[in-house]
Amino acid sequence: MGRAVGIDLGTTHSLVAWVDARNRPQVVEVDEGRPLLASAVHYPPGGAVEVGAAARRRAPEWPLDTVLSVKRLMGRGPTDLRPEDRGVARFDESGQVVRLVVAGGERAVTPVEVSAEILKVLKRRATEALGAPPGGCVITVPAYFDDAQRQATRDAGRLAGLEVLRLLNEPTAAALAYGLDHRREGTFAVYDLGGGTFDVSILRLEAGVFEVLATGGDTHLGGDDLDRVLAERLLATALDPPRPAPTPSLRRAVEASARRLREELSTEAVAEVDAGLPDGTRLRARVAREELEALLRPVIERTTGPCRGALADAGLDRVDGVVLVGGTTRTPLVRRHVRALFGQEPLTDLDPDAVVALGAAVQADALDRGGRDDLLLLDVTPLSLGVEMMGGVVEKIIHRNSTIPASATQQFTTYADGQTGMVIHVVQGERELARDGRSLARFTLRGIPPMPAGVARVEITYAVDADGILRVSARELGTGIEQAIQVKPTYGLGEDEVEAMLVESIEHAEQDVTERFVREWRVEGDRILAALASALELDGELLEPPERAAVGERAEGLRRAMEGDDFLAIKAWIESLDAASKPFAERRMDKHVRRAMAGHRVEEFAQGPRTTGAIDAGE
Repeated sequence: MGRAVGIDLGTTHSLVAWVDARNRPQVVEVDEGRPLLASAVHYPPGGAVEVGAAARRRAPEWPLDTVLSVKRLMGRGPTDLRPEDRGVARFDESGQVVRLVVAGGERAVTPVEVSAEILKVLKRRATEALGAPPGGCVITVPAYFDDAQRQATRDAGRLAGLEVLRLLNEPTAAALAYGLDHRREGTFAVYDLGGGTFDVSILRLEAGVFEVLATGGDTHLGGDDLDRVLAERLLATALDPPRPAPTPSLRRAVEASARRLREELSTEAVAEVDAGLPDGTRLRARVAREELEALLRPVIERTTGPCRGALADAGLDRVDGVVLVGGTTRTPLVRRHVRALFGQEPLTDLDPDAVVALGAAVQADALDRGGRDDLLLLDVTPLSLGVEMMGGVVEKIIHRNSTIPASATQQFTTYADGQTGMVIHVVQGERELARDGRSLARFTLRGIPPMPAGVARVEITYAVDADGILRVSARELGTGIEQAIQVKPTYGLGEDEVEAMLVESIEHAEQDVTERFVREWRVEGDRILAALASALELDGELLEPPERAAVGERAEGLRRAMEGDDFLAIKAWIESLDAASKPFAERRMDKHVRRAMAGHRVEEFAQGPRTTGAIDAGE
């Protein structure tokens, strides 16, 4: 086996790189003598699969059999598809996994399979360049890819016959390449606007340590969106004759022309197109840079919120430098926007298309050789991970922007008497209620000894590995019974959900906290009323008639308060009921202590552990 390689599996282009004998990362020529492999796969009916530039050229003529921008579909389900996705592809939506119908309708392929075809070509070209198959690889992913999207990327690598050593966040890889190349130190923002995703990361580089302080982004924002905006304008104004309902073939052809116009306008003030299209239509347009920028500005402005949020999360108001990543950052408007946003000229001396692959190669080389003395990489998890509690509230166990690998453990207890099972519902997101987060997995810990509510102790551990993939385990401490799961949902966060989670957590913070308190106090009220009913059934004779009337009145007041949304009222009635029932509770304690101690000495009794949080019963 040869050296380990770094792979940038991109939306528009993909690259593979390796570290040479002089410890310098180099990209491999993979597609018609170029280092950029077009992330396009063509499935002809009854023919061999084509990958790269040749496949992309077939897109206008064979739009439904040519898959472009498959990265945007990784880890997603049918309900996550957008209208523009369906406009240029056929989908089999009968299951929980997205499948594209290709080869003239003869076969259906998943995004994982399509990505594997791209990776196979990169592997083959790397083998030719190195003289032996790669000994392993590091594949980069957007920082905001969730567990499902990361798992899908890892599965694509395995399907292509690659040993995936690590999944590495793209902005981190870029900082790795830049930092080692320039030996710079300080805090840096990595602004990564690729073909289909946007990421921003704030990193601290110091003495070979690369520490990610915060991340932000949008999993459905990139150059494809810029091209689509221009393509829609061209479809509406530049076709001869006009086509009010463009076919997939026509749409693909116009989007290709839009991409060429945008790229040309990165260096020219005016660009023109005059081309015949597959359906006999002619596309004629003359576009000035000012006109293009007016169209693109609203899309590019969508990167502002994640950038400011990442700076705030890192506790900074400025950085020492801004690194641009992704071919879309060559657009002059993007560079001006970054300059205004961060208050300084962005660093552009490394090729924005290649810098991610170069950084991945550095990390692959470090892993292949068992580490490097001059390199330590500390990445973070982008979203909080928690467990659903009674009442539907979320207890966060690993908070967003925690350095990974990360592990955290908390103890919980049972809610009901005799409970022998506990449902563990794993939730991702920043909101206070489980219904507002993303459900990742659900499993049941069985075999808990039947005990009174609140006595059992269950230890739940969340562990996020260096790839950002989560493993959850639950163990009942008394018996040692344990259940574990590697979180691998069928599909992941859709479109803008990840960024929306953070935005919504801020916008609804006060409302969420209030509702959380309401639910928590309702749960406490239910517990107290159930305990009171049980106590009255067992020891009701200890309560005098006036006391019983007072306790009953306050219990009824608590029930009425629990029907409303005023948690302070619920809390007040609980305190009132507690005061009214205190003499009864003391008499019960005296009775049961006398019974328990009969025939024993005080020294034989020891205080047991106390737990507070309760999770829903599973059985």
